[in-house]
Amino acid sequence: MKILVIRFSSMGDIIYTTPVVRCLKKQVPNAEVHFLTKPAFKYIYDNNPYVDKLLLLKPTLKETIDEIKAEGYDHIVDLHNNLRTAIIKLRTGIPSGTYKKQPIKKWLSLKFKLKLIAPTHLVDRYLEATKSLGVVNDGQPIDYYVKAEHQLSKLLPPSHQKTYVAFIIGATHFTKRMPNERIISLCREVKTPVVLLGGNDVKANGDEIVAALGDVIYNACGVTSLDESVFLVSKAQSIIGFDTGLTHIAEAFNRPIVSVWGGTVPELLGVQPYMVKDVLVAGIDLDCRPCSKFGLEKCPLGHFKCMNDMPLDGIVEFVNK
Repeated sequence: MKILVIRFSSMGDIIYTTPVVRCLKKQVPNAEVHFLTKPAFKYIYDNNPYVDKLLLLKPTLKETIDEIKAEGYDHIVDLHNNLRTAIIKLRTGIPSGTYKKQPIKKWLSLKFKLKLIAPTHLVDRYLEATKSLGVVNDGQPIDYYVKAEHQLSKLLPPSHQKTYVAFIIGATHFTKRMPNERIISLCREVKTPVVLLGGNDVKANGDEIVAALGDVIYNACGVTSLDESVFLVSKAQSIIGFDTGLTHIAEAFNRPIVSVWGGTVPELLGVQPYMVKDVLVAGIDLDCRPCSKFGLEKCPLGHFKCMNDMPLDGIVEFVNK
């Protein structure tokens, strides 16, 4: 059977498609599994042994549909469920299964702070789209394959090469990030050297944290590539991270993780319960939380209590154990 799995974006959502692809490849007899995504997210499936071919979204939807028709698929697993995928399924006429997004329940949960979303992991919700193929969850974590042979000696100073905590301080939106002064307070109590990870947009944040705490902190933000950052996460003693792609990738390596949530909550994104055994979900109960599903550029009420008032003792204890 020749199967096409579709998910266009974004990093975190695509990462959680990897168990679906693995289960399809291993459980459907003689399956040939292809994956369609945007070119920007090609790297997530590089080196993945369960994908036989990676298709990239073309400049026009017609070109993409023509390519899909030429491949002659037996089945489509639509894990994006938007207008484009609806058009693809309509124009190709290929039998399909579709991920149910539950947009109304999510909107009501966000708008009126109702708990309408069952605590079902996104992977299990994705796998509902494969039921007709007899595929079930194998209970294994997500897959992510580091692209190159990296060495700690080339990425970290000697003080951090033996053992370290990886702290992912980057995130797309402000309300997902802990303020620098709170990160400094947290890192001051951590007994292990800390490596800060993130993009160039948080390099200055990292420099400020190093200036406050000294050489016990190493700022790798904007210095390491994504692949190098993933490698550093895979070798860390434990990981602290916000609601961002690199934190979700960390689940592939089954390391202890502190997942820190500010204005967003894991329930709405379907990433709880976690796929690693040793995890601490850090957050604080507030009437105003969550303020959004994906994060905002500033706190709507101006106080940012979800990060400023979040207790740090539990995080410190978890990391130091």
